Amino acid sequence: MEVIVLASNRSLLLIFLVFVSLLSIKVTHVSAVNYTKTHRQVSTLRVERIRNHLNNINKPPVFTIQSPDGDVIDCVPKRKQPALDHPLLKHHKIQKAPRTMPKMVRKERSDDVKEAASVLEGAWQMWHVNGTRCPKGTVPIRRNTMDDVLRAKSLFDFGKKRRSIHLDQRTEKPDALGTSGHEHAIAYTETSSEIYGAKATINVWDPKIEQVNEFSLSQIWILSGSFVGPDLNSIEAGWQVSPELYGDNRPRLFTYWTSDSYQATGCYNLLCSGFIQTNNKIAIGAAISPLSTFNGNQFDITILIWKDPKLGNWWMGLGDKTLVGYWPAELFTHLADHATTVEWGGEVVNTRASGRHTTTQMGSGHFPDEGFGKASYFRNLEIVDSDNSLVPVQDVKILAENTECYDIKSSSSNEWGTYFYYGGPGFNPRCA
Repeated sequence: MEVIVLASNRSLLLIFLVFVSLLSIKVTHVSAVNYTKTHRQVSTLRVERIRNHLNNINKPPVFTIQSPDGDVIDCVPKRKQPALDHPLLKHHKIQKAPRTMPKMVRKERSDDVKEAASVLEGAWQMWHVNGTRCPKGTVPIRRNTMDDVLRAKSLFDFGKKRRSIHLDQRTEKPDALGTSGHEHAIAYTETSSEIYGAKATINVWDPKIEQVNEFSLSQIWILSGSFVGPDLNSIEAGWQVSPELYGDNRPRLFTYWTSDSYQATGCYNLLCSGFIQTNNKIAIGAAISPLSTFNGNQFDITILIWKDPKLGNWWMGLGDKTLVGYWPAELFTHLADHATTVEWGGEVVNTRASGRHTTTQMGSGHFPDEGFGKASYFRNLEIVDSDNSLVPVQDVKILAENTECYDIKSSSSNEWGTYFYYGGPGFNPRCA
């Protein structure tokens, strides 16, 4: 599946990274049911409200698939999916795939970078294992449960990113990032006046999570608007390990969107109305399998997000040919035109619950200097220009707040274009 600064813009980016630092309480090796019973008594009124919410987002399926990881995948008629409940989409007609995807730039093959990774295509989500798929005319949606909602801080917070610090309490100093508990290792382009999408291929691992309120993710950000204030627009996709959101520690494909700086609009995956799914084989929020192993087989996923030049919707693709769905142009203000910033990279939460830095891992849990088969990577970073062409990113800036805990190293080659290794183990003798 797949961040921006000049001297003056660096401070804004740092503010943004703190600002987008997110999520709620996470459950590691505790079952959702036991977590609920042990830590929280739920009122009858709250249970009723949650049931009503679940009835709204869990649409009646025509077919159901049981995944070996415990997920239930509902095959919901395409025109009945949650997205179309959005007030701005009441009369929206589901769009057909754009006739023209971004044009590729041919690359010469070379042997200067290892190519032992396998691109995950076909049976790469756990619910695919038994070979069953949703019928045409439907979309696969991971069923949400009472326990999923109860793991969130509140019903309002379910499926949403949360700010940890008010904007007026933040400073423009780099060390302010660490105070939010969120740490990053990111690459970013310098601010451009017109960006119409981005693409990258990302190595998939299963980083370990130490505390119930920590997470690890790797993603692409497509951004427009101000990093300071309530008008930032963001489209995001990648993989994440989020025990709070999913009730386990498996890496999962995810999406996110907001049009108001994560205040009231947007959500993960299909947990609110907005993102329109068109594919009947990919379930957003489903577990990814197989995964990369240390000094073993490597697997990666290619994510493309781009704006349809004709209708203005932002489409998401996997690989070079598979379209998953789109974010309608009606959802956005700034992104209704174009993006100005693209970011790629990893993020973790460090709660210091044990009085030291967390052992929650980023990427593979190994530092970038260890290289292929050991450290996680993003490769073939590209952006979509105004001509609807994929342009290799020639130069990226990199940023990691705490390089003794998580780091990033970028480079370039003929085969991998611009790429970077990133991540780390968290707590270690140099990271306390």
